[in-house]
Amino acid sequence: MGVTVGHAPGKATRPVTAVGTAGHEPEPPPDELAARFRAGDETALREAYDRFGRAVLHLATSTLANRSDAEDVTQATFVAAWLGRETFDPAKGSLIGWLLGIGRRKVIDRLRASAREARVVETVRQLPEPVGTGGDPDTVVDRLVVADELARLPDDQRRMLELAFYDDLTHQQIATVTGVPLGTVKSHIRRGMASLKRRWEVDGAAPGPRPADISGAR
Repeated sequence: MGVTVGHAPGKATRPVTAVGTAGHEPEPPPDELAARFRAGDETALREAYDRFGRAVLHLATSTLANRSDAEDVTQATFVAAWLGRETFDPAKGSLIGWLLGIGRRKVIDRLRASAREARVVETVRQLPEPVGTGGDPDTVVDRLVVADELARLPDDQRRMLELAFYDDLTHQQIATVTGVPLGTVKSHIRRGMASLKRRWEVDGAAPGPRPADISGAR
């Protein structure tokens, strides 16, 4: 089941099922909401997001400079909480405390990812400019074919091959800029190239053993 939380925290409108004397829908007691959330009640996911989403977003924005990243972290927090709801133990703490704990881990993940991306950008910036191809049509087509085939690979394999093919990084350089162990880098590239070779042979995407042309895969 896909999990879609939707709008920004604090801006939700919910169908009114019960109206209090003040004309507002009464909030469920925390324990009751937590129990329904853990039991898999999808309305509890929406209520938890409406009730606690702003707190998670505040946690994210207080650490991340980019508002978009903070919103992504907030969404990821509730998705992770929903998928792992059976691990929530009300006896060990409140639902909001558990959500904030997940949010902190997601913030750390985003910071680490940003640091890796910054290292990649800096490394690529220091690389010499590639020799121009003069807009040769065959070269353009080849690169489009490679991009299409790469898009079908698992994320880890695709990322390693993109760094190798487009940025012409060696195995060691890829390991340095991504923080991934050298052996893992080699494994991802080997499996990715094998997948590309199989697809070329099956699809007839281009003549010859083109995967071997990935100069950075070494």
